Amino acid sequence: MNTLVPKRMFFTKGVGRHRNKLQSFEMALRSAGIETCNLVTVSSILPPDCKIISREAGTRLLKIGQITYVVMAQESTNEPNRLMFASVGLAQPKDKKQYGYISEHHGFGETRKKAGDFSEDLAATMLAQTLGIEMDPDIAWDERKQLYITDKNRQFVSRSTTQTAEGHKDGLWTTVVACAVMLLE
Repeated sequence: MNTLVPKRMFFTKGVGRHRNKLQSFEMALRSAGIETCNLVTVSSILPPDCKIISREAGTRLLKIGQITYVVMAQESTNEPNRLMFASVGLAQPKDKKQYGYISEHHGFGETRKKAGDFSEDLAATMLAQTLGIEMDPDIAWDERKQLYITDKNRQFVSRSTTQTAEGHKDGLWTTVVACAVMLLE
């Protein structure tokens, strides 16, 4: 049986502006370095032993026209000066033999830090829930160790990528994307 389990993953983000909404999305994908791929959005699981690589290494591995699986957050506006964000967060057990969880968070009015922190908290909470663990991210987060410690003493590390932008002053469409890009090879 041919299973499609990603071996590597990278984070990327971008912003695009254009008078047409679809073209602003294309420009955001270009800014993220993934515009030449056929993107398929998937849900939220980081497979066990999936290596996280840099954006630069990841985009070098992409081939034009490749079907590429992504967890994507995106937002668009043509409202001048409206703050928007797209964020993808990851929570991963310190034991890399276990699976992790990826969350998407997008909307308006949040700073990069606030959106990124929320997407990481969301991923950690959802991972804990899938493992049958109750977790309050405000209590579980250990600032000094920079990880979540659950009530069952499991440890999750987290990270995120977040793109923010303000709507173009002249009303052009502005689109932000944040993606976790999965690579099968």
